[in-house]
Amino acid sequence: MTVFVSLGPKPEEPSHLRGRETYPDGVRDRLTADARETIARYPVARSALLPLLHLVQAEDGCLTPAGVEFCAEQLGLTGAEVTAVATFYSMYRRDPTGDYLVGVCTNTLCAVMGGDAIFDALRAHLDIGNDQTTDDGKLTLQHIECNAACDYAPVVMVNWEFFDNQTPDSAIELVDALRAGQSVTPSRGLPVCTYRETSRILAGFADDRPDDGQGGTGAATLAGLRVARKEGMHAPGPDGANAPSPQPDPGESPAEKVADQAAPAPSAHVPPEPGTDETDPAHTEDD
Repeated sequence: MTVFVSLGPKPEEPSHLRGRETYPDGVRDRLTADARETIARYPVARSALLPLLHLVQAEDGCLTPAGVEFCAEQLGLTGAEVTAVATFYSMYRRDPTGDYLVGVCTNTLCAVMGGDAIFDALRAHLDIGNDQTTDDGKLTLQHIECNAACDYAPVVMVNWEFFDNQTPDSAIELVDALRAGQSVTPSRGLPVCTYRETSRILAGFADDRPDDGQGGTGAATLAGLRVARKEGMHAPGPDGANAPSPQPDPGESPAEKVADQAAPAPSAHVPPEPGTDETDPAHTEDD
């Protein structure tokens, strides 16, 4: 059997950064002020490279030669060093990105549960290929790797906000609403904002989106823990015995409470199921 291994960038991914080569003075001044604030958070300047890449990505919707050189100048690095980091991580885009980056997880479980069918349906509906943007500049469609939401598979993400338990029809309704400028509500997490706004938030700047109680741990995630509590199951203690982990003295400092403690048993701190009077015996008001 002959196996062909393709090396290098994905076929749809540009091998070189494109876009503007320099920033206008006003843009550079604004970015410089933001960069100084970001760099000041780190004891070593070059540690700020990842947030700075998000910062310049927020400016153009992708990385450009201007953005890479700006990061290099701010951190005393070469353009090659910055590019080596930028091209390693998939969250840094090399192509202009729409207002909404629609990512369909096609990793193992999501694929088995229908992720590939969702991606194919969206590609046909939007008439674009992988990593391409619609003509109106609203949406960019891409495959994404696992985002640790397997209990809600198949998952679609819009600018990294979760839309769980999707189907081809529900995903098409989602992208149509986005293109029409309608508000969409993630399954959990904060309201969806534009891709450039998301990049700036990832750079470490203020997130002003309202938190109306979205998020939290859902029933599918807690199902195994609830079964463990009901059956009296516990994680092994530090000595290997099948017993609850020892609880720290309430008088200890926060650092002392976590030091040298075994991981909590799966029966600890499990919220009760909605609509029941069940209480968690491992939870007290002092937790």
